[in-house]
Amino acid sequence: MNYDIETIYYLANPETDQITFATGSQLRYEDIIKDVFGVASIHDLPMMIQYNKSFQTSICKYFGVAENEITLEMIVRVASKIDLLQLKKQYEEQPLQVSQEESGMIPRPFDTVIRLQEGIFQWDEEHSSYNLVETT
Repeated sequence: MNYDIETIYYLANPETDQITFATGSQLRYEDIIKDVFGVASIHDLPMMIQYNKSFQTSICKYFGVAENEITLEMIVRVASKIDLLQLKKQYEEQPLQVSQEESGMIPRPFDTVIRLQEGIFQWDEEHSSYNLVETT
């Protein structure tokens, strides 16, 4: 069953102040890396970190690290529950569409079941949030 569960990734470009969430499928088959970072694939990011000085500087400033401490995981990593809570807050701050105003619900941003750093999460329609699935 693990193969059916999408992993959610957190992508951050400090140079453009852009934070995006993407599924593993989107990283493989869509232009999301190009949209966020301006390079063709995730495999181009290490080279961008190494040779693009303004990008390096923005990462150092954003994360408070030295150039030799920059890692790829700072800008592309598996999302956490805290990251999704930030996404939920963004949804709540956006002007609501009429259907959302009536229902008070936030639309489900990803599949019903997703994988985050902390484990497997399932969408709770009533609370418009993902809850950790307890495995025994």
